[in-house]
Amino acid sequence: MTIPGTIIAAHGRQYRVELPGGEILPCFPRGKKSEIACGDRVTVKRSGEDQGVIESVAPRSTLLYRSNEFRQKLIAANVTQIVVVVATEPSFSDELITRCLVAAESQDIQALIVLNKCDLADRVESCERILAPFEALGYSVLRLSARAGGHQIRPYLNGQTSVLVGQSGMGKSTLINALVPDAATATREISAALDSGKHTTTHATLYRLDEQSSLIDSPGLQEFGLNHLSADAIEHGFPELRRLHGQCRFRDCRHDREPGCAVLAALERGEIDRRRYVVFRALRSEAAGN
Repeated sequence: MTIPGTIIAAHGRQYRVELPGGEILPCFPRGKKSEIACGDRVTVKRSGEDQGVIESVAPRSTLLYRSNEFRQKLIAANVTQIVVVVATEPSFSDELITRCLVAAESQDIQALIVLNKCDLADRVESCERILAPFEALGYSVLRLSARAGGHQIRPYLNGQTSVLVGQSGMGKSTLINALVPDAATATREISAALDSGKHTTTHATLYRLDEQSSLIDSPGLQEFGLNHLSADAIEHGFPELRRLHGQCRFRDCRHDREPGCAVLAALERGEIDRRRYVVFRALRSEAAGN
């Protein structure tokens, strides 16, 4: 007999599955390949008292993942919101933010940017300048200090299945601990069960905030490859370019040197952030090389 469940932790070929009623069952997939992500809805069959086999994965509403020319890394499935966490220190990459947002746009996933460690007041202004282009595009930016005010994010998570992403050291774990008091205990238990590190986030983990809201913590990342996206999908991932779609003189315009390019004209008028445009060109070049 198969049982429905949700993947709440994924590490290699080992998974923790939450069953109806709250029981957590360690499971393995059938076969050698396993393309299963935290947040996936699955059916499992018990293979022992404390172990199971994943029989099937239900169709996903969304799948957030990154890829380079060699491999892809699944981050989370069936999420409705990506929360990109940055901080006043250490320094963060605006290109990484853009890449995360393009990935989210490609899956029609809502996005929120969190600026953490705002108690370091002397560093806030420079961070605000970096985040201003994103806020101007309509992305929500929440400013807080996770150690003292992590609860401020809670209203943004209501009714959502959110995934936290960001570089290491930005305070994702501190934010999780502020929202889920027993998260550290749960993480230690999962790490022991999956035989992985206990002191840093080495695998994605899903936490229930209430019956309608969940939060997935993911390992820190330093890059976010988008090799799986086509050139058209990358362009669609930039709202400022999406608004200009079809306005260029040439139908196959690459927004590089072509005459009559609406994007280049908007860039010259200051309507498109030049740094965002540079990232777009880099991503477009990556897509062309696929």
